Amino acid sequence: MKRTGTIITLLLIVLLAAVGIYYIWQKDQEDPITYTTEKPTKETIIKETVATGSIVPKEEVNIKPNISGVIDKVHVEAGDFVEAGDLIAEIKVVPNVSSLTNAKNSIDQSRNSVQTAKLALDNQQLIYNRQKSLFEKGVIAANEFDLAQNAYNNALQRYKQEQVNLRGAQQNYDILRTGTTSGALGKYAQTAIRSTVSGMVLDVPVKEGNQVIEANNFNEGTSIAVIADINKMIFEGKVDESEVGKIKEGLPLEITVGAFDNKKFDAVLDYVAPKGIAENGAIQFAIKGTLKAKQDSTFIRAGLSANASIILDKRDEVLSIKEALVQYDKETKKPFVEIATGDQQFERRDVELGLSNGINVEILSGVSEEDEIKVWNALKAPTGRGGFGG
Repeated sequence: MKRTGTIITLLLIVLLAAVGIYYIWQKDQEDPITYTTEKPTKETIIKETVATGSIVPKEEVNIKPNISGVIDKVHVEAGDFVEAGDLIAEIKVVPNVSSLTNAKNSIDQSRNSVQTAKLALDNQQLIYNRQKSLFEKGVIAANEFDLAQNAYNNALQRYKQEQVNLRGAQQNYDILRTGTTSGALGKYAQTAIRSTVSGMVLDVPVKEGNQVIEANNFNEGTSIAVIADINKMIFEGKVDESEVGKIKEGLPLEITVGAFDNKKFDAVLDYVAPKGIAENGAIQFAIKGTLKAKQDSTFIRAGLSANASIILDKRDEVLSIKEALVQYDKETKKPFVEIATGDQQFERRDVELGLSNGINVEILSGVSEEDEIKVWNALKAPTGRGGFGG
């Protein structure tokens, strides 16, 4: 019995020894840790910030009537091109009875005033002729003749003024009744609404039968049409307060419009708002950028949403590496990389960095285009048993 126990113990010792030897042998068979390398490349590095907004015309003109009434006919629709002076719409005046009555009474009063002034003028004409005859015969003094002449001139002036008042009352009546007049005010009071600028009709917010109000000191008036030159478009957007300190007028923009895949439009930043506006708990600053003249026939519609990449700095075709390859000294905080000197052998090399876009960084000095740079996050080579070794 004792002998059996000894044998079992020996067998256990041998088994454990075999397992240990096998474990050590297995560990020796594992692949060692290896590091890959990458070479510097020539890249164009752009440091930018992005603003969201939309494309709008640089100038939009609202065509408004100078007389109130009802739209009788509309001659254009959105998308039409018009020249300055082209007919946009026609207005039919709906007379106000009270105003017409007052205007008619004003005409009657002016006519009476003209008749009274004519009678006074005729009377002064007779007195003037009589005084003139007596003066020429030497019967009266020059002072008496001067008084008669002055009275005649005053009567003549009053008669002319009353005639002007009558014509004005008649024109006012015509305008109230028909919306226009054949007198001197005819070019100002028009039922025909014409374009004041050349461009594309972006919107016609009225239809036939709609009532419109003239633009005056108390009312901005009803817009008949919105016209703009679509060859002069701008980007309007907003940037966060954390970015506004990095930008300034004159910086180049790359505009990406959502409606056009993989197509960019060049622009120049020409306005940064001096005052921010609070939106959703953050301060936003409005910006504007003028799009450069289009080089193709792409039609950019007003109001399209767009993103603007504001180019803060740019380096064309410079020696660069991935920023992930750069290490920093724990004490000096200076950057360095590890350059391959042999098979899995590396040496430290201090570098001077330039512009970075967060992915690639410009190398000013320290490495050449032929250097192999260590990818310092270590990887284990595949063992052939699936996955990575270990």
